[in-house]
Amino acid sequence: MPRVKGGVKSRRRHNKVMKAASGYIGSRSRRYKVAHEAVMHAMDYATVHRREKKSDMRSLAIVRINAAARAAGMTYRDLIHGLKLAGVTIDRKSLAELAIREPVAFGQVLTTAKSALTA
Repeated sequence: MPRVKGGVKSRRRHNKVMKAASGYIGSRSRRYKVAHEAVMHAMDYATVHRREKKSDMRSLAIVRINAAARAAGMTYRDLIHGLKLAGVTIDRKSLAELAIREPVAFGQVLTTAKSALTA
């Protein structure tokens, strides 16, 4: 059986990795072996951080809601509890957008939560 060399496929694979590693510093952008390791680590981080981004965004929304609620004299905890008692189903992302962009509407949400807490 004749020997098969993978010249074209190997070159294409190497070029793809080297293109992905362009912009990296030092050997990471020049040597294939080091560049391949760097690209593989970068892909791992990208996968993990895509998942983490969802948690980070939720945390940011909670911080924003808490700040807006405290400015109106209410805590985040009481606001969320009051909304649950009132049967209002609004996610934290939308609530944070209301707090930033529509303060009047957020005030109405606050009064709804307050009235549910006192009742």
